[in-house]
Amino acid sequence: MGRRFVIALSVVALAALVAIALAATVSAPSPPANHQIVDLHVHTAGIGAGGSGAFVNREMRENFRFRFYLRAFGVTEEELNNAGDRIVLARISAQVTASERVAKAVVLAMDGVVDGTGELDREATQIYVPNAFVASQTAAYDNLCFGASVNPYRHDAIERVRQAKVDGAVLLKWIPNIMHIDPADPSIRPFYETLVELGLPLLSHAGQERSFADALDQYGDPARLALPLSMGVTVIAAHIATTGENEGESNFERILPMFERFPNLYADISSLTQINKRNYLAKALDVPGLADRLVYGTDWPLQFFPLVSPFYHVNHIGVGVARAVQGIDNAWDRDVALKEALGTPADVFPRGAALIATERCQ
Repeated sequence: MGRRFVIALSVVALAALVAIALAATVSAPSPPANHQIVDLHVHTAGIGAGGSGAFVNREMRENFRFRFYLRAFGVTEEELNNAGDRIVLARISAQVTASERVAKAVVLAMDGVVDGTGELDREATQIYVPNAFVASQTAAYDNLCFGASVNPYRHDAIERVRQAKVDGAVLLKWIPNIMHIDPADPSIRPFYETLVELGLPLLSHAGQERSFADALDQYGDPARLALPLSMGVTVIAAHIATTGENEGESNFERILPMFERFPNLYADISSLTQINKRNYLAKALDVPGLADRLVYGTDWPLQFFPLVSPFYHVNHIGVGVARAVQGIDNAWDRDVALKEALGTPADVFPRGAALIATERCQ
């Protein structure tokens, strides 16, 4: 995401504003009954304020994305320093409470890069959110659930996974591209065996990664997930691998045959309304049978304008519907409405709750 991408966003944003100005006034639709939706893909972050243990490294803090993300999280550095990093989770809980459609959110910890000794490499880690912090904070809210993160190359990785389960983790989250994890590495088979034993699904980013300062995108190749899948791990491929390519083939095309091969493979529809993923949700829903393996997620807080707008999808939903969706105040309700307007079947939204199958996060 460099200067050209920002310029492109600005151009599209201007076009969206023109569309808004030209559109007729349409009332926002009344939402149907609450489906008790669980959002499986919600991020938090921190700068270590209040003793959270979280951090953003210098490379990422000096990147232009950092300011965008603070705004998206709805906080300032001053607020974090005064109230502590826990304020982010308080605001997530408040927004989910205000939602008429989404009942709960799985808030994700984020482990970092691990060095040759099996310890955290702070310099190479762009963002770190410890399990202990997320576990303790989500436990304070009835509508937040704990999503753990453990790099399998840690010397005590299996012990950390077991502790996360004890602490209430409902799934395990990876972004292999920035955590420098090769999901196809046979040396981490014992880690996968532990996930199967504990019944913890693996929510793994799949595809290209452009939300951070740098990434090793070969590790986002969905084909590398074949190893955990073959061992019985329930894998949720984030974003249906809808960006980038490997071996000359788009990652989206690479993942599609895997759904036939592995009945334990799912994918979330998080981030699929972003401008850089226009048309992908509609494309995915046209694939026979794929909707039966999709679960709901937002990739919160990446729902802000100009990254996301219903007016980017007028070719599918029309200007009137786009305007109605734009009129919905709550970010989660707006996200659900937009994905419904794009044709997402009703049974996709509650499926995630059944997949993680824990009493607290139903």
